[in-house]
Amino acid sequence: MRLLLTNDDGVAAEGLLALERELRPLGDIVIVAPERQQSGVSHSLTLYRPLLVREAAHPYARVFAVDGTPADCVKLALVELLDEPPDVVVSGINFGLNVANNILYSGTLAGALEGSLYGHPSFAVSLEAGPDPRWSVAARIARRLIETILPKHRGKPGVFNINVPARPAPSIKGTVVTRQEGMAWQDAFDRREDPRGRTYYWLKGTPERNYKKRPVTENGHIPTDAHAVRDGYVSVTPLHRDLTSHHQLADLAKLAKKFPVRRRKS
Repeated sequence: MRLLLTNDDGVAAEGLLALERELRPLGDIVIVAPERQQSGVSHSLTLYRPLLVREAAHPYARVFAVDGTPADCVKLALVELLDEPPDVVVSGINFGLNVANNILYSGTLAGALEGSLYGHPSFAVSLEAGPDPRWSVAARIARRLIETILPKHRGKPGVFNINVPARPAPSIKGTVVTRQEGMAWQDAFDRREDPRGRTYYWLKGTPERNYKKRPVTENGHIPTDAHAVRDGYVSVTPLHRDLTSHHQLADLAKLAKKFPVRRRKS
């Protein structure tokens, strides 16, 4: 099996190295990852400057460091760097959850989504931030899920978003299939002043909300990703690239006749 690995924390990040170690027995690995930290860049591409690429030494994998975003890395890998297309694209392990609306900002998810755009099954893996990250635990969980999910999805585009709680392995309650949490996070900025008296703002992280109001074990309820992790479960959310609001199409079509039409002058 051929595996393409990427991330948004940089080519030397501990999470990426732990993922490579765990997935090594599954096949041939190529890592194409950002040269430096690229968290929060979402699906942005580098358009107005050239992309610099260097090949790094690694005893078990081919490694390319790209001076660009995660989406740049995967696109460049699939179009230029790889001799053969991968069987799977894996992005991570991210330091910090990618649940709820964080999915929209995540460079980790962007790497996986870019793989899906090119028709490959893709996985995004994130570990809840904590003082003692258990990278090996998250990597081992990711491997088991990839081995379970991939056989039925080989050759099919799609993204599986995996989020692992910051707990010792024995304390993780299990794995659940989830949906994306719809509740928005509360944003906050620090308002500061530089030595020249100019005001500037710095977006600051806030602790994730407490999502334990709807228990994961509730009968008939598909939990959200954030609820599941907060309750001690590994969350697996299937994602797709179609952002169309399908339930609004019919109502909007009824209004189409009332849309303003710009008439051409004769």
